[in-house]
Amino acid sequence: MRAQERKIESTANNLANMNTDGFKRTDARFADLMYQTVRSAGAQTSDDSKAPAPTQVGLGTTLTATVRDFSQGAAKHTGNNLDLMIEGNGFFGVLRNNEVLYTRNGALRTDANGMLVTTDGFPLEPEIRVPSDAIAIEVGANGAVEAIMDNDVRRELGQIRLYNLTNRNGLESMGRNLYRVTSDQVGEIREGTPGSTGFGSLQQGFLEAANVEVVEEMVAMIAGQRAYEANSKVIQTTDRMMEEANRLR
Repeated sequence: MRAQERKIESTANNLANMNTDGFKRTDARFADLMYQTVRSAGAQTSDDSKAPAPTQVGLGTTLTATVRDFSQGAAKHTGNNLDLMIEGNGFFGVLRNNEVLYTRNGALRTDANGMLVTTDGFPLEPEIRVPSDAIAIEVGANGAVEAIMDNDVRRELGQIRLYNLTNRNGLESMGRNLYRVTSDQVGEIREGTPGSTGFGSLQQGFLEAANVEVVEEMVAMIAGQRAYEANSKVIQTTDRMMEEANRLR
């Protein structure tokens, strides 16, 4: 029953974030627990026979991992020239307390100093500063950032870089669509230009929607609920069986 509670909690979190830009759904994974061996395979059953298979009683299930699905979410057009979507592999790098964190949410803004930051105010890594007299900002598919000034004069502002990891599921979720590296289980961290080998390209004026499929999550929720109820019935039935055994004379 505790395992099914965890399944429901994972499904509920997915549904709660169905409108969170750049959100990646999680899937709860389980494994069976230890077994009580009543009789081992090969145990003597008579003078001239042996058991061909073991007799074991399972002791339940446990949550082993919550695996995050990093498949591409749908493109959501916003028309905002500071909204960026990664089409393919890669993460944006942002700085928080001098630590590089990673995100798929490309909803950027400029702060009071003209720095490109996330909606929570964390600057991009590497940093890019937009001049106050810029009329518009253009970001190429390769991550090149240009400011359009008066008389259509263009000024190069910098280059957005993407990061990729060998094992993305080794990242730890920090909330606010941010991930951090907490162990060597992420493998190699590679930095590259959008559109280069192994990295997706950027789409300006778009955001990546959550990759949550409502119908699939509703089915998973119903299945988890039914499994919880079934396990509850098993416990009640076992209690009644024990009561009957205790009443025997």
